[in-house]
Amino acid sequence: MNVPKHIGIIMDGNGRWARGRGQPRTAGHRAGTDATRNIVRACGELGISYLTVYVFSAENWGRPTIEVSMLMDLLVEMTRREIRNLNENNVRLTAIGDLEKLPPKTRAELKKGMVDTSENTGLTLILAISYGGRSEIVNAAQAIARDALENPGLIDALDEKTFGNYLYTKDIPDPELIIRTGGDYRISNFLLWQAAYAELYITDTLWPDFDKKALVEAIENFNGRDRRFGKVKE
Repeated sequence: MNVPKHIGIIMDGNGRWARGRGQPRTAGHRAGTDATRNIVRACGELGISYLTVYVFSAENWGRPTIEVSMLMDLLVEMTRREIRNLNENNVRLTAIGDLEKLPPKTRAELKKGMVDTSENTGLTLILAISYGGRSEIVNAAQAIARDALENPGLIDALDEKTFGNYLYTKDIPDPELIIRTGGDYRISNFLLWQAAYAELYITDTLWPDFDKKALVEAIENFNGRDRRFGKVKE
């Protein structure tokens, strides 16, 4: 099976999963962390090089305070608990987004996890946290404008590759496949620049129920796509 080098996942459905079982949303988020652990392991086994998971969007800060606080605590707990597992599986942890908005405890634990796994050479797991595709592009444009004040030639020399070097993902290849669980047909401000030619795969499966078998089905579907990148195949 031909596997994509980079897969992005919009993990949706934790709340609906919990509601369907008469449980609080917190139970759904905890079940979602278990699914994430299993998919990270599966991606490593399948030989995928990069996996970006949409953990917490820039818009998620608008959720009820108690839920946001729980999610931040869960991120601390998950990072602390999973570092040994990531190291055993040769997984390197990194993150993209406006990390300065994270609570100090959450940010410190995340940075520690990134340092502790920095020497690993297998799967790179990218957590998109406090992330928004539009704000990423705006931040890149602002950085280019500041550099152009000192180097006006940058304006005329600017191309897509140079612009990409100002994004959070400057050292990460664009995703070839983006999976969205939960059945909604939108990308929710996820990797807007990077997803230009990604193949989209939507499944009704809620994130806590998404497993290796479902991942393989998504990859098999990807393998059946005719990827022309705007060109015509003879």
